[in-house]
Amino acid sequence: MALLKLIGVINAAVWLGSAVFFTFVAGPAFFSPAMSEVLKQAYFAGAVAQVVLARYFDLQYVCAAVAWLHLVAQWLYTGKQIRRFQAILLLGLTCLSLAGGLWLQPHLKQLHQTKYRVTSSSTQRLSAARSFSLWHGLAQGTNLILIAGVLVYFLGNASPEILPRVLGGDKVRG
Repeated sequence: MALLKLIGVINAAVWLGSAVFFTFVAGPAFFSPAMSEVLKQAYFAGAVAQVVLARYFDLQYVCAAVAWLHLVAQWLYTGKQIRRFQAILLLGLTCLSLAGGLWLQPHLKQLHQTKYRVTSSSTQRLSAARSFSLWHGLAQGTNLILIAGVLVYFLGNASPEILPRVLGGDKVRG
């Protein structure tokens, strides 16, 4: 049981850590003045960010899958029913991860390409730039919600379980 608990805590920690790192450290680094200096063009910074973002979502999928496997393993091993809140939270986090990787990220990639494509008209580029800003804001908001949810999930896995104490009649002294 201790190994199962450890797997759940480590998975939740990796999931939370990766989301916090990407949102507050790696993501902003791609669009920093230092990165602009290194890459010389904003297109390249965004293109590199798209590659890393795809890997980030792959990690999100793996963590969600491990969390589901962990939940089922706990249920099979302990025989206790799966808590409704935990299952709903995990379902929500999985849906957010899938929506980010399968819907938001490809849309952002397409808008980024249109924004910088030489063959795009200036109207198309301006429209893509505006849309990209809105979609990027939605992606960031979604990621912040994901971080909050994974934090709750992590705390649920890291906290000790409170089990009822059952004492036989012969153990109680009065």
